[in-house]
Amino acid sequence: MATTQDASSPEERFARGVRLAPGGLDIGGKLVPLYAGSVHYWRLDPQHWRACLEATRSLGVHLIDIYVPWAVHETGPGQFDFGRADPRRDVGAFLRLAHELGFYVIARPGPHINAELTCFGIPERVIWDPSCQARSARNNPVVLPMLPYGFPVPSYASNAFHDEVARYFNALAPVLTPHLYPDGPIVLLQIDNEGALYFRDGAYDQDYHPDAISLYRDFLREKYRTIEALQRAYAKRAEPTPEGDAVEDVGAALVRAVARERAQAEEGDLRFATITPPVAFDAETPGDLARHLDWSEFHEHLLETAMGRFARALSAAGVDGLPTMHNFPMGQDATPLNPARISRVVDLVGLDYYSIASPSTRQIIARRTSELAVRCEALSLPPFACEMGAGFPPFFPPLEERDSVFVMMAALAYGLRGYNIYMAVERDRWIGAPIDPRGRPRPFAAFWRKLSAALEATRFHELRRPAPVRIVTPRTERRLSRVMHAFGPLTGAFFSIMNFGARDRCLEDDLGLGYPLAVESDTFVRAFEEALDARGVPYAHVGGEDRDISLVGARWVICATSGGLSPELFAWLEATSRQGTLITLGPREPTFDGAFRQLPRPYELKRLLAPGQNLPALLQDDPAAADAAVSRAIDALGLPTFACDPDSVFATLHEDASGTPRVLFLLNPGDADVVARVTVSAQRARDVLDDAHFEARRGALEVRLVPRSVRMLALE
Repeated sequence: MATTQDASSPEERFARGVRLAPGGLDIGGKLVPLYAGSVHYWRLDPQHWRACLEATRSLGVHLIDIYVPWAVHETGPGQFDFGRADPRRDVGAFLRLAHELGFYVIARPGPHINAELTCFGIPERVIWDPSCQARSARNNPVVLPMLPYGFPVPSYASNAFHDEVARYFNALAPVLTPHLYPDGPIVLLQIDNEGALYFRDGAYDQDYHPDAISLYRDFLREKYRTIEALQRAYAKRAEPTPEGDAVEDVGAALVRAVARERAQAEEGDLRFATITPPVAFDAETPGDLARHLDWSEFHEHLLETAMGRFARALSAAGVDGLPTMHNFPMGQDATPLNPARISRVVDLVGLDYYSIASPSTRQIIARRTSELAVRCEALSLPPFACEMGAGFPPFFPPLEERDSVFVMMAALAYGLRGYNIYMAVERDRWIGAPIDPRGRPRPFAAFWRKLSAALEATRFHELRRPAPVRIVTPRTERRLSRVMHAFGPLTGAFFSIMNFGARDRCLEDDLGLGYPLAVESDTFVRAFEEALDARGVPYAHVGGEDRDISLVGARWVICATSGGLSPELFAWLEATSRQGTLITLGPREPTFDGAFRQLPRPYELKRLLAPGQNLPALLQDDPAAADAAVSRAIDALGLPTFACDPDSVFATLHEDASGTPRVLFLLNPGDADVVARVTVSAQRARDVLDDAHFEARRGALEVRLVPRSVRMLALE
């Protein structure tokens, strides 16, 4: 299937002279760091636009981020107002002003924008059109219970919905096109927004829309190629699906169809044209998992396909020639958003950040940001926070300014290189932005001014955080935890945001294996996180389908498996080991492939042993062995360590292109005021935000950290 990237050459796709680069955007040959601020023009009085933009410029940002909300500009079916009737809607005038003031612009036309708008910025006539609505297994609209009232979410597969989106883009294009670089300030385009199925992302929540079912069948045709291969994968291996109430709970017709298809697979009579997706988790043996894992993978394919269609529709309307991006929400690891797949149809995948300051938040930020950073580094892209929370919507738990500061600094500590302050300017349904709706800076603005000055002074966008250890969670494990989620309509992303993993939210079914299948790899990964953190060894997380690009520079790869591992991943790990990289699997020896089908013959784990390796390739059954393994790996590989005293404080080091340490971050996520001691090679350090100076004594820095704070130290 052709994608946005392979449909044309880079010269054609970036014909307007803007390209993504490791440090930000290359705009006409000039590198511009991705420091941006969000301003919602349609929510502000136009007489205050200039003051708001000038105040945003004082924060030290180079770009203005704007949504262009469909529901605001469409005043009737097929009728649009871009400023003729209401000056607040004059996006063209706002873009001209931004250009006059020297800004570049990130434009985010949706169709979904959220922005705390009712129906997430999609017109109600579209939302309530049955042909556009995502469908449950019982053919009901899929409703998001969102304030001020719930609404049915669109289907990412619906052809009717995509037709409506194309009509909107065609109406919008004449307004935006004159403002595309180099004629205007727009240099980056966002495709849709937080595409996690509108936060109804449970494996069996959706989408059973007829167009989704058709796409699902096409997906299976492309994956299996032949009926015989599909029949082998889906042959009945368990007892028939139980009858009675359990069936009615999820839709009797589809459940009966699934049982019938299993029997047909057993009899060799299954067909691509008639197959239906599963509607609830009912696997009883590992061999039953293929159908469920395929459904979870299909959701990833559905989102990739939808984002590609949106991108092509925008380009076809004439808004093209510039890089594109998409933002992943919090908890994205428990959703079907797959960065490797979304990157096939957009140029940059970034993250959103909204959290309170806490020890668990630090761990979440480390996990998410390190995965983003190593992926972007391998692709020569800037690790970007599409939304870095500054304030909060009034129907969310309050976030204090120190929460926003902690999250921002922690993300930088673990490899972020660009950010968009969301919101830079306050508006309705938002509290706590650094600038008020009249363009008057608040005290919170001082932090952002100091931060941007510090980043420019240290040339932080050019630095990198080396991570010689990589923890790989294969995509199979994420799909498995998604289909075995135990809490029904309460999405797995909610648990991820709370730092609860598969061990906290998944069914403990063993499927006849004698151990809780979806739980073990999560326990294994967290044991290694704790052991590496305790010794201050720099590490990063890697998503399974990123393995071919995100292991560059790794000296030790720790791969989690609960018993299933695809031959492709095993081959990649084997090739990596031949280059001298240490490989460790665990906690279970893989006896199944990536769909949990029995391997015809076991993997030869000895093939993962690098020359002279003194660690076993498999750490089995006892995740506590992670502690001993880390100690041995430090000695064997000479891994760097940045352990802090006390151990409640964490350190990360950032180097320039020559490998010289330039910036040290110290993080204190706890509630205690501490004096941290960390061994470094530098003689002196300066806090780039408050200008405090520290002298090394006996090879170590001693630095005071107040509770829930992060210090950014320039090393001298």
